[in-house]
Amino acid sequence: MTDLAELVARSLEAATREEFDSRVREQTEFLYGQLDEGALDNEGFAIGLEMEVYAVAGQRDDSERTVRPTEASRLHQIPGSIFEDTDAVSKELGLHNAEINTDPNTFDAAGLDAQATAIEMETRKARAAAGEENCALVLDAMWTIPPESGTVEYLSATTDLDGVRLATNMRTDPRYVAIDTDLLERADGSIELSVPGVERSFPSILLESLATSIQPHLQIPQTEDFPEYYNAAIRTMGPLVALASNSPFLPADLYSEVSDPERLLEDSHHELRIAVFEQSVNVTPNPKVRVPSDLDAVTDVVDDVREDDVVAPFLSEWLDAGSGSEYTDNYWEFEHKRGTYWRWVRCVIGGDPVEGAGDERSVRIEYRPLPTQPTVTDVVGLQALTAGLIRGLVAADHPITDLPWDATESAFYAAARDGPDAELAWVTADGERTADRDEIFSEVFEYAKYGLDVQGIDDGASYLDPIRARWRAETTPSSWKKTRVREHIQDGLGFSAAIERMQREYIRQSRETDSFAEWL
Repeated sequence: MTDLAELVARSLEAATREEFDSRVREQTEFLYGQLDEGALDNEGFAIGLEMEVYAVAGQRDDSERTVRPTEASRLHQIPGSIFEDTDAVSKELGLHNAEINTDPNTFDAAGLDAQATAIEMETRKARAAAGEENCALVLDAMWTIPPESGTVEYLSATTDLDGVRLATNMRTDPRYVAIDTDLLERADGSIELSVPGVERSFPSILLESLATSIQPHLQIPQTEDFPEYYNAAIRTMGPLVALASNSPFLPADLYSEVSDPERLLEDSHHELRIAVFEQSVNVTPNPKVRVPSDLDAVTDVVDDVREDDVVAPFLSEWLDAGSGSEYTDNYWEFEHKRGTYWRWVRCVIGGDPVEGAGDERSVRIEYRPLPTQPTVTDVVGLQALTAGLIRGLVAADHPITDLPWDATESAFYAAARDGPDAELAWVTADGERTADRDEIFSEVFEYAKYGLDVQGIDDGASYLDPIRARWRAETTPSSWKKTRVREHIQDGLGFSAAIERMQREYIRQSRETDSFAEWL
């Protein structure tokens, strides 16, 4: 079956949900058995990365044989040819989005070097492929220069296909359309966005395509240890988001009649990406995008997905999937459901084999709260910081998991709101509770470096230093953006015009510098 409208209609049928739930229950029993038998244990740690980007229109620079954004560049849809020219680039929700992936590597010196090289090379290849269509890819956490049609028009445009309403600028992937249809029905036909300075309604979850992120992955070799690493990872989210914040503004034309721009600048979240994602899809009885609960046992990761609200269920035979040739085919419907288990940290079961670190039967942490960064160096630095910190905290038997879960949640949302100035929460190596940012970040970098050392990465500091520079300067990409907008307003520009000018400066600098540290 390939007809999109029919797939969406069948996904919404009660009979489908009943059969889907039955298969998920059966497949959880398979996964319990795999965990009990140690079938998901592996030889060592492994790392990987996903990086989302968006596109703007570009102009060919024949002298450098490249395509660059111009002062007139606006949001641009990514040509389909880019996905044909490189296997490392995959489609995302919006027609203007793409995701660049690395194959996993062992978590050691050679593996981290391979990750850095891969993300650099794949980004170059993706940019070259996009450039063939006068399109330029941007490393950023949220697009703010709207297309010619305007943001509201772009995100609200719909077409009808045999009774199914499609968001015109969303990819017509059956899964995306089914999720959009299901969530929109639950939301009574309107997705609401409410953040400082903007109150809007949209007829689609395409709103979520405003935001782009990076997702470092860390494979844990012994499944019985997984809860310890997972619970530690949750407690790192506040400090790491505070260091990474990069989305303080929505598209410029969403702001109208700003009577007090200085107040709005102060109130705007450093990571609006968090609010946008949560508000675009949290319409089920139990919010699907949130800080996850702690794990008591590794089997909790199976239970959590099984008990999660069902959205847009598919059956494997509809897509000629689940043939048995892949390990994940043993739990196809479970894996489909996990795809909408949108916690800020989640477990992934199964994956690609990694020489020296195991086969496709594995468990790994997918770390989801971080925004896309200005440069590849910054992206790799955050990948090293994230994996190193989680590994280092557990290897050192650090008491970080003594931090109460509710304090962890509060710190995460404080970081999303206030960036580097957030009121954070931490437990020190001595077991003392602290909110002192210098004390917190000192341990964050100390234990990240320790984690890299434990994995045999002697030059770990070279990866961490670009991110460490932010702590020392008390500046992140989001605070840089806020400062630039403030300066442009003081020079006489309106709020929206100041955002556009800042964004063009950001795009230029992100392409011309090696790391954000050079902007400080």
